[in-house]
Amino acid sequence: MLKSLKQLFFKNSSTYTPLEKQIDYTFRDYTYLYQAFTHRSKSANPKYNYERLEFLGDAVIDIIVSEELMKEFPEGDEGLLTQKRSALVQRSFLASMGSLLNLLDNFNVESTVNLNNDKVAVKQLANLYESLIGAIYLDGGMKPAKNLIMETVWQHRLEAWKTVNYKGLLIEYCHAKNFDNPKFLISDVSGPDHQKLFEVHVKIGDEIYPSGIGMEKKSAEQSAAQNALDILQD
Repeated sequence: MLKSLKQLFFKNSSTYTPLEKQIDYTFRDYTYLYQAFTHRSKSANPKYNYERLEFLGDAVIDIIVSEELMKEFPEGDEGLLTQKRSALVQRSFLASMGSLLNLLDNFNVESTVNLNNDKVAVKQLANLYESLIGAIYLDGGMKPAKNLIMETVWQHRLEAWKTVNYKGLLIEYCHAKNFDNPKFLISDVSGPDHQKLFEVHVKIGDEIYPSGIGMEKKSAEQSAAQNALDILQD
């Protein structure tokens, strides 16, 4: 089985040339690359589908992202680092990295898997991104795997952090610390009706935290929650 797969991989290796150019990495063993794009619907054997590589890639991404976060936030505690990492490794964000690389174009999957369904597509894009990282790691080691993570996940980290639900995280933090539930209070509303500016502050018990400002009440609440978290976790 493995011999025939290797023959198939090398025979069709030119199929992956556009991807290799895009990620600036050329595989030495195309069996890894082919496996990284093979869904279990094509091969239920874990040796020949992407699931094991996905498992490995997930761990590699965690290591690299954690290392870079410690450099980015030298004074950050575990809570801050965990919060930042969670945003970078969440499935929807990894899926966006997979979409950036057009990974579905190379997907070896049965037509019974409905990629026109957004939820299915997002799941598979995230899986393919992780499995590609795993494949690169096995083929060339940590350096090329890190290069791709840095050029995708890390380069777009600010986009991921914008999507963090700071309000939800603050509520969880307060519950974990047995604090009172945070109250989000509007301090001020300014500007014309078509361009209002909201100012919101957070109150936890008797403590009032710096205001957050946004064009919408929700965005102002998120900003205020982030301000409160930054202080509480400092």
